[in-house]
Amino acid sequence: MPKLIVDETQQKKRIDQVMVEVLEISRAKIQTLIKSGEITLNDKIAKPHTPVQLNDVVVYPKISTKPPKQEVSNIELPILYEDDDLIVINKPAGLIVHRTNELDVRPSVADLLVKKYKGIKKVGDNPLRPGIMHRLDREVSGVMVIAKTQSMFDDLKKQFQNRTVEKKYTTLVYGKLPKEHDVIKFAIARSKSQGRMVARTGDQEGKEALTEWDVVERLKNKTLVDVKIHTGRTHQIRVHFLAIDHPVVGDRLYRKKNMRHTKEKNLGRLFLHARSLSIRLADGKKKTISAPLPKELKAVLDALPRK
Repeated sequence: MPKLIVDETQQKKRIDQVMVEVLEISRAKIQTLIKSGEITLNDKIAKPHTPVQLNDVVVYPKISTKPPKQEVSNIELPILYEDDDLIVINKPAGLIVHRTNELDVRPSVADLLVKKYKGIKKVGDNPLRPGIMHRLDREVSGVMVIAKTQSMFDDLKKQFQNRTVEKKYTTLVYGKLPKEHDVIKFAIARSKSQGRMVARTGDQEGKEALTEWDVVERLKNKTLVDVKIHTGRTHQIRVHFLAIDHPVVGDRLYRKKNMRHTKEKNLGRLFLHARSLSIRLADGKKKTISAPLPKELKAVLDALPRK
């Protein structure tokens, strides 16, 4: 295993600080390695905050900080519309939109697009999100737009900011919704205690969020719903329907612990599909692009008991 002899520039620093500099990985990962005994100080297990002294010997595991080559060639990314300025895809469930950092090795929409369209790599304002205008959660499928040029990226960015982009979804929620049509207006914020997004009521702090819905079909203990979001908050649809006591079917994060007369259904994904997106093209014309309900969701829907 590799060894480090502490020099003048490292002495009196905490061992976890020194090893962050050496291995170039997160402090949390370093602390885990120290606590598990995989990093030792003078042949002894140390604590992460232990200061090192000149000529101390630190033994550590060999760790590669470079992500392995990603295999994305066998993942299909259906294209619904394309012109010289943008692409509209039908994102499959289970695929992330973009990596969260350089060590994230999961295949993503961004990886697939860069592989096919080399020019997209330089489009946008973040190299981890080339051309990406908006996100869909990993277990959500449906319509997404990606800019192929910087000018289109800037144009679409304004459309999203001005809320002129129309985003519509299909979802299945637990229970029987009390109305045929309504708008959920709860603000949304990140919970400091739960580590997820939560709906805020009254004077509680949070970002404005508007979710409009219409009942499509009432089934036994479940309701199929058309949803239009007027804002684009993180996990907005999932948070809002949980807040009104009707969580999205298949959601393992935003769920109720107990549901009377209803057995929770684990789909391996969310029953949430971005079915259409309306945008303005480079020539100024408005275009609506739609994606049909995926086969696996249609099969679930067909198998459910009606009233």
